[in-house]
Amino acid sequence: MNYPNGKKYIPQTIKINKTDKHINAANRGMALENLINETNAFYSAQNICLITKRPTPINVVKVDYSRGARIIDAYFEKQSTTDYNGVYKGKYIDFEAKSTKSKTSFPLHNIYQHQIDHLKKVIQHGGIAFFIIELTSYNDYYLLDANILINYFEMHSRKSIPIEVIRKQGYKLKLGYKPVLNYIEAVDTLYFND
Repeated sequence: MNYPNGKKYIPQTIKINKTDKHINAANRGMALENLINETNAFYSAQNICLITKRPTPINVVKVDYSRGARIIDAYFEKQSTTDYNGVYKGKYIDFEAKSTKSKTSFPLHNIYQHQIDHLKKVIQHGGIAFFIIELTSYNDYYLLDANILINYFEMHSRKSIPIEVIRKQGYKLKLGYKPVLNYIEAVDTLYFND
């Protein structure tokens, strides 16, 4: 997609300094989260759906009030479930966003059992559950139904999902201007196309 001046749209990315010891998988996924947050803001403004980022529950231990209210010490109150939830066309939606730099597979080590259990309950109660997966090496984005990932997590001896499985069974998402990452198009096709 090009801007009216002819320049190609390039989504913002976060530059990662390889020497920074504080960079982890969560930080690498921030660029994807930014795309999703911008998309969700567009969806909300256009009254298409209401999807929000789920905050990680923390217990604040110490606050510094000398320069405004600044949290000095806190800990995670409990394990978080998934990144996003909300409602679309009267259906509850719950999903996790993950990125991988691998060119061959999506590693399952950064998905946790409590997240799988949560998504299984969402499906059991009639909700829509999926993953948005960014393949950073290819600059591709896919929506993958949670059942496919749950199956790999629980039934396969592999510790990853081959990229080809994601490409064949997932729905490729398009980058655009507004919305930036149109995942609702995929939700319509996969879950509302009766």
